[in-house]
Amino acid sequence: MPGEGVNKVSQAEPIRFAYWVSNLSGGQVVSDIEQSTGWSTEYNISLAQQAEKLGFEYALTATRFLGGYKAEGQHESIILTTAMLQATKKLRVIAAVLPGIWSPALLAKLAITADHLSNGRWAVNVVSGWFKDEFTAMGEPWLEHDERYRRSEEFIQVLKGLWQPDPFTFKGDFYRVNELAYKPLPIQKPHPEIFQGGNSSAARQMAARVSDWYFMNGASIDVLAAQVREVSQEAARHGRKVKFAVNAFVIARDTEAEALAVRDDIIRLADPEALDGFAKAVQQAGLATGDKLGMWAQSRKQDLVQPNDGFKTGLIGTREQITERILQLKQIGIDLVLVGVLNYDWELTQFGEQIIPLVRQAEQGDSSQQAA
Repeated sequence: MPGEGVNKVSQAEPIRFAYWVSNLSGGQVVSDIEQSTGWSTEYNISLAQQAEKLGFEYALTATRFLGGYKAEGQHESIILTTAMLQATKKLRVIAAVLPGIWSPALLAKLAITADHLSNGRWAVNVVSGWFKDEFTAMGEPWLEHDERYRRSEEFIQVLKGLWQPDPFTFKGDFYRVNELAYKPLPIQKPHPEIFQGGNSSAARQMAARVSDWYFMNGASIDVLAAQVREVSQEAARHGRKVKFAVNAFVIARDTEAEALAVRDDIIRLADPEALDGFAKAVQQAGLATGDKLGMWAQSRKQDLVQPNDGFKTGLIGTREQITERILQLKQIGIDLVLVGVLNYDWELTQFGEQIIPLVRQAEQGDSSQQAA
């Protein structure tokens, strides 16, 4: 029967699910394997409507301005986010933005309108940046790793300040605001949700100080648990709590062998030129930190076939195995699983119709046991 062998977990809040918005061409893998997906605006609006019916609570857009690495075409994150919000009723859509290209004062005003248009469902993912060519091509200075995170922290401080009722002044190293007050204010209180990623010490410390959510690349249970502990402890020193999300590439098949064979085919058919270029770009960014723990710094080339280390999270196998793994993630403090799939045309539906119910069944079974 469905759910047999699935351990019960004891966290009160149900784990949440997000999916990667397909606003970049090329799908979710740097591979020439056949995929059933799309990246048009119409495709993504339809996918958002389907996803919220399936039980997904969040959708995350990617931010890219230039092509390359199998993403030759891109739709801009913020405009697409607004269109998706207008076409849905419950789904929370996260717009990815790049400090240094976006002004926080401008984004804060755009966000307020988007929040009102969606009745409080707009969120932001502040991406500190790894793609140097984007910045240099647009005439923006390229900062080294820790400086990019310092800029991102100031960016978030300005957003928060401008989402409060009092006139706001900020004089930082990267941004200046002088007695600025916006009306109306966002619907969400105290402000729209702020997401942030990164693996390095600078990223973790920033999340602890200013972000609501910390996005993690895919990794083993032990590695993820260590990150959750570290950021939680640091946040507590600042009187704060942070929620945690992890990237995961999902391959669900009738047997584990079938699922692993699909993964192996994705890797075998990886585009060597695109993969080499992507690996050089992201690993340089990750290794540019003092602790050598930036995003992708520890990734093997085969891990990078799924650009955010999604294979490492281990959601590859039967539906029951994937459910078990999700419950393990919840047990270590993960609040949200960010799902990417090979075939959006049917695998997102499969996840929503077959795996989310198994997770909910296990969570409800645990609640019943506790009540008894």
